[in-house]
Amino acid sequence: MKRTEIVTLLASENERENILAQGWVRTRRDSKDFFFLELNDGSCLKNVQAVVTRDVSNFEELKGVTTGASVSVVGNLIASQGKGQSWEIQAMEVTLIGAADDSFPLQKKRHSMEFLREISHLRPRANLFGAIFRVRSRLSFSIHRFFQEHGFFYVNTPIITSSDCEGAGDMFKVTTLDMHEPPRSEDGFLDFSRDFFAQPTYLTVSGQLEGEAFATSLGKIYTFGPTFRAEDSNTSRHASEFWMVEPEIAFCDLQEDMDWAEDFVKWVVKDILDTCKEDLALFFNFVDKGLEERLSFVVERPFNRVSYTEAVDILLAVDKKWEYPVEWGTNLQSEHERYLTEEHFKSPVTVYDYPKDIKPFYMRINDDGKTVAAMDVLVPGIGEIVGGSQREERLEVLLENMKKHGISEVDYGWYADLRRYGSVPHSGFGLGFERLLMFVTGVANIRDVIPFARTPGSA
Repeated sequence: MKRTEIVTLLASENERENILAQGWVRTRRDSKDFFFLELNDGSCLKNVQAVVTRDVSNFEELKGVTTGASVSVVGNLIASQGKGQSWEIQAMEVTLIGAADDSFPLQKKRHSMEFLREISHLRPRANLFGAIFRVRSRLSFSIHRFFQEHGFFYVNTPIITSSDCEGAGDMFKVTTLDMHEPPRSEDGFLDFSRDFFAQPTYLTVSGQLEGEAFATSLGKIYTFGPTFRAEDSNTSRHASEFWMVEPEIAFCDLQEDMDWAEDFVKWVVKDILDTCKEDLALFFNFVDKGLEERLSFVVERPFNRVSYTEAVDILLAVDKKWEYPVEWGTNLQSEHERYLTEEHFKSPVTVYDYPKDIKPFYMRINDDGKTVAAMDVLVPGIGEIVGGSQREERLEVLLENMKKHGISEVDYGWYADLRRYGSVPHSGFGLGFERLLMFVTGVANIRDVIPFARTPGSA
């Protein structure tokens, strides 16, 4: 007999005979001659109730069916007499598949997020985390769908790389060298010629540079994959391993890049609002009371756009003591970004034209010589969610930038070639997938939207 998922059973329009449901017991309630099982199989937020009476042949043997156990139930789907549910299963056969002893940690009570992080292998069975990871799945699908429906090609860029796209140096090294007795050259340095790739290699911090190679061949591409930062940061917004969405677009300037970023965020948020209603209701009611209004606001209204210089002027005019002082030429901090979105504009904001000295070598220098054609999309509750720029397409300017940033023209010769042979204006952006997921769920800590979070000191 083929199993019917609970999401399908609960959507039934008529009673059904002889169905098979399988899942994990969320709760059990006993009376003298019958007991109730609340079953969940992960297909949806709601449980289905199974009524088990003494007519079931092995009734006395089912004492081991407790919270956390996995079971099979064969029976009839009938209209429920209980409140808050349309259907229940009148059980005819119940089989215990896997027992759960009294140490099962997810009993019917409130658990703290900190405790649930300690049992990340079991927390997807909790209502909140089941909802988070179903929305994560749909959000991933929605991202692919947006780009596929808008003529982008999906490109897989390397996870192991010799390039440091951001120039920050916070990269995980990849090596097969013996760490106890590493080979050394005559001058005493590590001899990477004897390493697997015969040179220093790292886990990628971005697929952008390789993405540019494909954008200048295929026109519009996107990457969507894992990225890594060896940054010793323990904030609620940072993780050492996370997923990035990175489109690159040929024949595209900064204005069009900002249009793409805004359209993309609006599109995927609307898709989640349309397709994840049940799971979102959990977040609206129990995680963030203002979330529904905020998401609707994103979909329905245009984003505000403000230059970095204008944003700094706004922040300087505020009678507020900042943890990080506001000064032209420094990065905006999370507190600044959230003030702009949550208090000043009360909407998402795209900030553009940042000082060139705080941005990477590949961004196009503006005519003023002080700023670059860069942009960040800021959203309420999170701050920066998208970072992008028009890329420097002028060979001589790029080479000068590389020299100033200490970027090897030999190692990045292939990147310069993209400007040497048929260069075109092109732009792109990167979006942290987990930050987008935090935004659409209202969940405040990045550790809670990743199946198994990798953070400093924790793997």
